[in-house]
Amino acid sequence: MILQQVGDYLKQKGQATLADIALHVDADESAVRGMLERWVRKGLVERRALASGCGSSCDKCAPAATELYVWKEFEKVMEQPLPFPTCK
Repeated sequence: MILQQVGDYLKQKGQATLADIALHVDADESAVRGMLERWVRKGLVERRALASGCGSSCDKCAPAATELYVWKEFEKVMEQPLPFPTCK
């Protein structure tokens, strides 16, 4: 089931953007967003929106590349917040 693949991928990575997750499970970003929202409602995932991925205001980053999801249990194990990714 794709929902489980999404959860497994996020557990393994700790955090990932919507675009990365959608690419990994080969699914549409809007469908993956809906699956992630199920994990958010269960309290296992936190959604973080990056205002501007690289710190600039050029708006060249795709919205899915700045929508970050974090598996909460991974962050607890690390005992510190994960750093935000930056645009390349």
